[in-house]
Amino acid sequence: MADADLDVVIRQLARQLQTGLMTRAKERRDRFSGLAAKAKSKETGDRFKMLAKATLEQASAAAKRLQMSADNVADSYARAMRIVASAPVAVKVEKKAKEKPVKKAAKKAKAKKAK
Repeated sequence: MADADLDVVIRQLARQLQTGLMTRAKERRDRFSGLAAKAKSKETGDRFKMLAKATLEQASAAAKRLQMSADNVADSYARAMRIVASAPVAVKVEKKAKEKPVKKAAKKAKAKKAK
């Protein structure tokens, strides 16, 4: 797992969360369906049926949003790692360029203090 890319791990975790979410939603839907079957009046039964249907629809929408978000994050991470891997030399050059003027300024300040 240490050698695995983080974007793959993100996608796997999202799949696990999505599966858990849909499992819980189906359990709740079944519960509402059972209450609808036991209801004494038609209105109450219809209300429970509507709750069961709405629960599954909302859970499906949430699972889709979760998967989309995870895909976006994984893609962004993979893109960032490709960019970093392709330009490591430019970062080192910038650091060296920034260090040299600071050293010269420090030498000039020491020379002025010595006079």
